[in-house]
Amino acid sequence: MTRRSSRSPADRDDLPVTIVHACLREGRGGSPTAVVDEASAAGAGRPLTDDERRRVPALAGTSHAVFLSDDHGPAGSGDERPAVPARFFTTEGELPACGHGTVAALAFLATRADRGEHRAGLRVSGRVVGGRAAPGTPTSFDVTFKAGPVRLREPTREELALLLPLLGLPATAGPGARVASLGRPRLLVPVSTRSALASLSPAPGPLAAACDRLGLLGCFVHSPGPDTARVAARMFAPSIGVPEDIVNVNSSACLAAHLLARHGTPRIDVDMGDALGHPSTLTAGARHGPPGPLVDITGVAKLGQTLRLPR
Repeated sequence: MTRRSSRSPADRDDLPVTIVHACLREGRGGSPTAVVDEASAAGAGRPLTDDERRRVPALAGTSHAVFLSDDHGPAGSGDERPAVPARFFTTEGELPACGHGTVAALAFLATRADRGEHRAGLRVSGRVVGGRAAPGTPTSFDVTFKAGPVRLREPTREELALLLPLLGLPATAGPGARVASLGRPRLLVPVSTRSALASLSPAPGPLAAACDRLGLLGCFVHSPGPDTARVAARMFAPSIGVPEDIVNVNSSACLAAHLLARHGTPRIDVDMGDALGHPSTLTAGARHGPPGPLVDITGVAKLGQTLRLPR
């Protein structure tokens, strides 16, 4: 006799979404990130569409979502770790990379491994990002992954002329600015104090239009802390539907590469999210590599609640 499922058709079509808080600072804050195991969507009898993926961040109350496929194999080049296909989305569409999404995904995969330190790779935009997650508290993980290479260049006059006024910054901020690419290019802009950083309030619409015109992801504004190895930063990326990002790992990696090239600074701690009430911190250690600077990222991630969202 065949047993009927006790779940209604509507329940079977729900999408399980796990919220992972990426890059905690002293056990709190972090960037809430939606993580979806695509295999869990198979119960509905069809894969998710990209329009459905774009809706997940808004429904989950997060800026970003990462979608993990169960179609994985070894990372290659003699590496027997699993390489799990990963795709990143905001409400505006798919991203070629997402650093805090990578932190969240590696922590999520570690819970499925059900053992100590878990090593894995994510297959992102045709390449494998290797990382590991080691248990901290019962629900948190110390996550490390390798980012890069980072490409750096001087900004053009047009880029500075368009973007600095929209950020509320004077032209004198221009000499220290750089354009850095990791997945997509973004403008790195220094300010002298944390109070100057905290005072920024760019209008999302004009900034999005300018970044779209220039082909930039957004603007990453940073300020030195008590010592050169600790900085504060804010990332404005309205072009991808994120007026301000709680934490932006890839931009922090870009900054680490820039500071290595300019000042020889090998490692920085980056504080973000304070303006949004989500204090977050990550560590970025940069080193020279043949194709460009390479960066080791470290952050703490904690698993939160699991939601069931409509598709």
